Amino acid sequence: MVSAIDSLKKNVNYNYVNSSNTHTIQIVHVEKPEGPIKIKRGDTETSISKQAIWRLADALSTGEPVNVDRVFGASYNFRSALEALLAHTPEIYWCKLQRIQPGLNKSEVVEGHKHIIWLPDRPHEKGVMKEYETDVVISEIPSNNVVYDALSLPSTHSEIDIDVKRRHVQIQIALSAIGFQLGFRTWIARNDQGISYGDKKIADLDGIVQKIECEKLISSFDGAVQAAMHIDCIWFRNGKLMPAVMEVEHSTGVRSGLARMKQLKDLLPPYANTRWVIVAPDEDRDKVFKEANVPMFQNLDTQYFPYSAVEELYSLCIRRKLTNKAVNEEFLDCFMEKCVM
Repeated sequence: MVSAIDSLKKNVNYNYVNSSNTHTIQIVHVEKPEGPIKIKRGDTETSISKQAIWRLADALSTGEPVNVDRVFGASYNFRSALEALLAHTPEIYWCKLQRIQPGLNKSEVVEGHKHIIWLPDRPHEKGVMKEYETDVVISEIPSNNVVYDALSLPSTHSEIDIDVKRRHVQIQIALSAIGFQLGFRTWIARNDQGISYGDKKIADLDGIVQKIECEKLISSFDGAVQAAMHIDCIWFRNGKLMPAVMEVEHSTGVRSGLARMKQLKDLLPPYANTRWVIVAPDEDRDKVFKEANVPMFQNLDTQYFPYSAVEELYSLCIRRKLTNKAVNEEFLDCFMEKCVM
């Protein structure tokens, strides 16, 4: 996406997809490979963050129409600009789909909203927008939000560190909730178990392992308890299986997370079907893959579990009450990506 937008001419006026919007956009500067993208609308310069770019990139699949407004929500005023710039690149078309409008007694097909669609096998002229004619009819389902209770964190962090730590703990909470729904017991790093979540300590949440020393899969091997103590999240099942060992990391901590997992793995026998997983923001994917392929870490056969996939699975577990009777452990692999090639 970023490279495609960077290939467009700079300081040229680009129209919006919505023809009723008569304003134009100019590209000022593109920071490769992931953004941000600095643009100018009228006399105002603004930036489209790399986080926003990743959010839309995650929503794009070949041949699947995407409603950019729904990806970002109405509160993001850059969304139409990003949509417009992409529509001027050769592989992105815009289209208007018919939409199923539900009613009390029957549904009817009405004119729908604008979408973009990625068609890499049929590029159009660069620098112009091209409409894709289609008879596709879309039925829009409500978007689902993931809601977290209040967290009470220690006051030993700077304001920036607190934001990072809060997100880190929210993901641990989501992982533990997923584990509980799927019949796993979850170890959360000892340092984080005392954090208050809602009206409970994390250690008191359903399905949390309070003492790693009592887990024979760990305690039976010299040094393993100490190595596991600060692992962010470990799933246990039936006292006989360890479906996943997970480190929740931002880009600066990926290597240290891999090192902690390797230290634990080297102390344990080769348990069958244990996943060694880095859980990280979507925009850190390249960093995770690069570090996971460093020779010393390759035997972990690391899998990448992006934050968006964690919260998608968390939402699914909560809304649909998924259990291990409905899905098996291999279902988890649909949400993870193998890093080692």
